[in-house]
Amino acid sequence: MKMASVSSLLPVVAAAGLVVGVTLVQGMFTDRWSGRNVKADLQAAAERLEGRFPNRFGSWEYVQELASDPKQLERAGAVGHISKLFTNRETGAKVSAFIVCATPHDASGHTPDRCYPGAGFEIAEAEHRQSIPLDDGRKAETFTGTFRKTGQTLRVFWTYGVDGRWIAPQIARIELAGTSAVYKLYAIIDETRLPGGEATVICADFLSALLPEFDEAMFGIGAEGGAAPEGGTPPAGNATDPAETAVISARTTAAG
Repeated sequence: MKMASVSSLLPVVAAAGLVVGVTLVQGMFTDRWSGRNVKADLQAAAERLEGRFPNRFGSWEYVQELASDPKQLERAGAVGHISKLFTNRETGAKVSAFIVCATPHDASGHTPDRCYPGAGFEIAEAEHRQSIPLDDGRKAETFTGTFRKTGQTLRVFWTYGVDGRWIAPQIARIELAGTSAVYKLYAIIDETRLPGGEATVICADFLSALLPEFDEAMFGIGAEGGAAPEGGTPPAGNATDPAETAVISARTTAAG
């Protein structure tokens, strides 16, 4: 009788252990017991992003603001975000930059391999890591891949920014746990009509120039002698340019 009673308690004990385990993991992911004011840290990081993001770096300059879907931003957990189109003054190349500031839990939940198929794209080149040398001598670890639908192929780079480091973690939700705020950056280019490999070269140049200036603006680290973000009125964008239309569509998808 006693043995039967003990046996009947085992499922209850196991269930209680599971609840405790899940609570501990969730608490670790959300910084519930870190002692930090996560909400305040996240808000401060978001304000830095939206107030200091550089408009010029290397040969690249801001062309226009891109529209953002509030529902997609909410789904991505974005507390702050940047969505801009840039052009290279020397080559005319265009790259869309989309950055969200979010908790590690939210930032890691929406990756292109999940979002783009839901928007009608198929994965053309599976994601893989690529290390990019930065203009200040450091390196950024990124993911990259391509997404295709009828008449269009997009090259997407994405990476996570934490305290001046740019990383491509295998399991982002775990490896970023303990951090209040993460910057998740996408660089997107339409490579439909570009020669093979050129889109990768263009995006690598874009990120090589942007990330040191970004870190200088956000944290005061990285690029030596980096200039403060430039403001002023950007040159007028041509909303009917097919390349701009492509990156606007791509940026909206990235938020998903």
